[in-house]
Amino acid sequence: LVIFYADKITKSMQRTIDETERRREKQIAFNTAHNITPKTIHKSTTEVFAQTSVLDIKGYDPANPYAIAPDEDIVTRAAEKQSEYNVDGKKATIPQVEKAITKIKKEMNKAAKDLDFMEAARLRDEMFRLQQQLATMKK
Repeated sequence: LVIFYADKITKSMQRTIDETERRREKQIAFNTAHNITPKTIHKSTTEVFAQTSVLDIKGYDPANPYAIAPDEDIVTRAAEKQSEYNVDGKKATIPQVEKAITKIKKEMNKAAKDLDFMEAARLRDEMFRLQQQLATMKK
């Protein structure tokens, strides 16, 4: 369930709404053809909130925020991004981290525009982590 709050429906919102409706119709047709009756899954709020980001779903440990999950895909992606906040094995400067945040934000917006919401969420989480790193650097 998604609730949009806006004064008007933007093109990207309309595309998302249309895609959701298309998928819903396809699922209903499949369920009808295979005599499937959907049933509600009951989860506690704790279970729902425990999976609010891609990193949580992939095994992110908040007690150790810089540890990488053993998932090979995430390790590879994290390694690719490493050059953005470390330069030649040295700690990045404040301007370098700010530039990385700007770049990731653009990538996140593009992913959302392309309806790749899992990638957008992953980039959002990476951007938030870099923003935290930046705040620590500025102290």
